[in-house]
Amino acid sequence: MFLNGRPLNITSNELNSFLEGMPANSVDRIEVITQPGAEFPATSGGAIMNIITNKNANKYLTATYSGNYSFTNYDKYRSRTSNSLNLNARNKIFGWQLNIGQNYRESMLSGKQDNLLTSNTDRFGRGYFAKSGLTFDLGQDRLLVNYDIYHNNNDNYTLSDGDGQEAKPIPNTNPQQFTYRDFSFDASDAAHTLTTRQEAVVTYQKRFSDKAQKLDFQFGYTKSDSKFVQDNIFRDKKYADTSSWEPRVSLGNVLDNTSDMRVANFKVDYSQPLNLLDGGKVSLGGLYEHQEFDTESKGITNLDYTRQTTATYLEFQAKLKKFDFILGTRAENYDISGITRYNDQTNTLIEADLIPFNKFKLFPNASVQYNLMNQVYVAANYNKKINLPSISALNPNNVTFQGPNTQVTGNPNLQPTIFDNYELKISAFDYAFIGYSVSSAKNQVAQIIRKDGKNLFNEQINISDMRIHNFNVGLPVPFMIFSKPLSEIMKFNFNPDKINFMYIYAGYQKHDIDNLNNRGFWIFNLMTQIILPKEIKLTANYSYLTPKAGYFYFTAEKPFNNSFDLTLTKKFMDNRLTVSVFANDIFNGQVMQVRSNPPSGESVFIRSKYDTRNFGLSVNYKIPTKNKLAKEDANILNQTKKEDNGGVMPQGQ
Repeated sequence: MFLNGRPLNITSNELNSFLEGMPANSVDRIEVITQPGAEFPATSGGAIMNIITNKNANKYLTATYSGNYSFTNYDKYRSRTSNSLNLNARNKIFGWQLNIGQNYRESMLSGKQDNLLTSNTDRFGRGYFAKSGLTFDLGQDRLLVNYDIYHNNNDNYTLSDGDGQEAKPIPNTNPQQFTYRDFSFDASDAAHTLTTRQEAVVTYQKRFSDKAQKLDFQFGYTKSDSKFVQDNIFRDKKYADTSSWEPRVSLGNVLDNTSDMRVANFKVDYSQPLNLLDGGKVSLGGLYEHQEFDTESKGITNLDYTRQTTATYLEFQAKLKKFDFILGTRAENYDISGITRYNDQTNTLIEADLIPFNKFKLFPNASVQYNLMNQVYVAANYNKKINLPSISALNPNNVTFQGPNTQVTGNPNLQPTIFDNYELKISAFDYAFIGYSVSSAKNQVAQIIRKDGKNLFNEQINISDMRIHNFNVGLPVPFMIFSKPLSEIMKFNFNPDKINFMYIYAGYQKHDIDNLNNRGFWIFNLMTQIILPKEIKLTANYSYLTPKAGYFYFTAEKPFNNSFDLTLTKKFMDNRLTVSVFANDIFNGQVMQVRSNPPSGESVFIRSKYDTRNFGLSVNYKIPTKNKLAKEDANILNQTKKEDNGGVMPQGQ
């Protein structure tokens, strides 16, 4: 999702409320880019919707309040709340928006890894944010200024027990040798996480008499810092060769890890119509980005990571009768370097250079689309993409939980992943589609969990070569099909928000990894909307993912996804007030139970369960404004960025 050419980084859960909150007269036009080409970063993928807002507006001030309350009741009652206020104002000189909010979340997590570790965690999450935006209209041009800040303050309290193995070095042995002693343990730990993320973006949009011609300049700076501390409250230990427990000890501070990330970038984008075949467009631009990422453990800097990216692109788009063509390429130069420090088996601090990634690569893209009729097309696409390792995967420090027999680490030497993507797709009316794609990935980042004796290791690695096959199909089924002929339905210009229908989605994915016999898995999702009396909307959603299938280096013994959700929504006060009551995972089927298949080491049985069954109420109230005809600006605020850790277990809290 893009707004005025800038990514919103919006999640699928936020999409409906985002679009619903935009007044129709605030939108000049919407560009749907089904096959994003070289104009967009090589790290992007999927279709793009670019909303172009209307600059004409009267003086106004509007406000919208959103609130949510939900609860769970497993071993005890837990609450979750969120509140936010969005202010939107404009005068003759500029417009401004401010979105402030907070959330509080109580949750539980129970986990088991073989018979070596059983844990139960009480989690308390507190989040605060402020997102601001200024818009200045300078003739035809527009200047956008954004500043966002997010702060999280989380506490976790974990009770754990299990079995471990203690290694003690034997003096005067070379190479170093050890004696091993088995033990059982009970422990109580408290962890505290503080994170702050700040982002500032300045965008200047140069516009011309031809709306299809544009020139954008953008500068952005992001700073994110995090601190994770774990304190051991008590630990009881009994060695296998003794009959009694050792005296209880309190180890105090066992982890004290921090990280600091800074990213600065500047980009230029230009496009204009081109007299090519039946009409076309040319786009070109460039990007410079510099990232620094440092981590510390108890005052020792154990990672100093630097990435510098320089890129330029050129792309042509053209039409010929019923065909649409796209051909382009991005030229990107990556320079990744740094140092890492770690303690070897003798507890000596070692400093080593990271494996450098200093490469210039071309990322071509090509697309051919044949339009069978209005909104019905067949498309074939190819593109080459790059995916940089997430900072959580690079971080060598444990920022989750450390027990006496567990070691959780990132990998500073992870290399970027290069994808070659091929896709064939048939789409009708933006709702029905069928498609197949295959991605050939080099150096795919993956999580592995293994055991060595009675010790557990959670690590990140690169897969040298793998292929990911995807097949998916989506089909809307309006219930009127059972009462009206299809010819009449095709003529009917209906609003999907006002009709009864079911949307059926099915997808199949298979991970081909050398020396690993992974089975593919099916993903099913059924969403039903029924308009009840009094214009009450009932939405039911069921999702299911088949078990006994391979996901990278894990085999699902139970479905990754198995949940049934219900929502009832009603609008009041001339649609200014929206109230919803909801129940998520009603049958409590959401659980992760897998067996790891590491390339080295022993396999591990893993089970984790969150308190996913919850019930709640949400409200959205649009405070009325005196001048109801004001053309309210669309949302220019950034959306929260989320990071994929590339595995089944969380890498951060």
